[in-house]
Amino acid sequence: MTTPKADAQSPQPPIAQPKLHVALVTETYPPEINGVANTLAQIARGLERRGHRVSLVRPRQPADRQRSGAGNTERSRLPGPTELLVGGLPLPGYRGLRFGLPALGKIHRRWRDARPDAVYIATEGPLGHAALQVAARQGIPTLTGFHTQFQQYCSHYGVGLLMRPIIDILRRFHNRSGATLVPTQALRDDLAVAGFKNLHVLSRGVDTERFSPHYRSERLRTSWGCSEETLVALYVGRIAAEKHIDLAIEAFERIQRVQPNSRCVLVGDGPELAHLRRQHGHHVYTGAKVGEELATHYASADLFVFPSLTETFGNVLTEALASGVAALAFDYAAAREHLHDDRNGYSVVMGDRAAFLLRAEQAASDRTRLRLFGQEARRTAESLSWDRVIRDLEHHLYSVIDCASNQGERHEPIPATAE
Repeated sequence: MTTPKADAQSPQPPIAQPKLHVALVTETYPPEINGVANTLAQIARGLERRGHRVSLVRPRQPADRQRSGAGNTERSRLPGPTELLVGGLPLPGYRGLRFGLPALGKIHRRWRDARPDAVYIATEGPLGHAALQVAARQGIPTLTGFHTQFQQYCSHYGVGLLMRPIIDILRRFHNRSGATLVPTQALRDDLAVAGFKNLHVLSRGVDTERFSPHYRSERLRTSWGCSEETLVALYVGRIAAEKHIDLAIEAFERIQRVQPNSRCVLVGDGPELAHLRRQHGHHVYTGAKVGEELATHYASADLFVFPSLTETFGNVLTEALASGVAALAFDYAAAREHLHDDRNGYSVVMGDRAAFLLRAEQAASDRTRLRLFGQEARRTAESLSWDRVIRDLEHHLYSVIDCASNQGERHEPIPATAE
């Protein structure tokens, strides 16, 4: 009896890719409250779920001294990645955040003793520059992420002349890496025109279990002085000039002209908070919220008002959609990708303040329509899986490793085990 030959056309089983050790370098990480920190936490958890080992390099924050002791530079939290904590200095204008000092020696020793397969650098400060330099010296493949449009902040803080030098610095930084990941196609196109090379889109997901209409709370609405029939307009984000918070306040005024009994709620902290409380004390100011408390605030609103023009992506937009809340935003970043005018909210031509205010009035005039838009918003968010994003990131990691290996650089995947 002869054994039949294998069919040459039959599909071959996929080759299993090795599990990686990925070092994440970032200036910010939870419990800090911002979109970059939240995204990095999702990336770390997602890579670990897929069997990879993640280590973290970030600045030491004041809370770390309380938890770990002032002398510790490395610690491991369960669950979560092993961390190398480096020195930092306060970040001007961002209370409670610090930027990382270069720490070249610490990073070099750490990666010499426990070499990552790849490094993902999420921020472009001194710590990111040091990590990129060490990775180049050690021949470790690198990806960089474009998470914050620092150049866009210049005009809001009286230093508009710095915009071009900042773009030049960012371009030189990112072009030294194996590839740069950006959250939207539009941003990829803009950066390409500015001379950035090897750009790839890595979108953002949203946690549809954490953010859900199920968290709507009549008790919370009652604490705001609202009944079920009261329209609640919500802003979530940094209370700062670069977020166009003045336009949010003006939109709230237009909403209250149409619906005199409506309530306007601002969730967040920032340099403009004290001023707004003095000038517009009739609004509700909750301070920063996280976790289930934040999810409850989203879901207890009826309209999400987001006037920012400086977002790289804008995670708060997709969090609002996942919470079943119709949104009003300018047509760029996350809104261009996921906000569909007259379907799950109101999308306005970028920078058109008059149109933004008109749409705020229209949204307030039809509560039934808002509820229908909110249902569609939830359906939109249900298609935005973090698992898909992590698989895409995994693909980019393998690609940059393969490119480095083909150029003769060392690549020896190491097991995903504790150090």
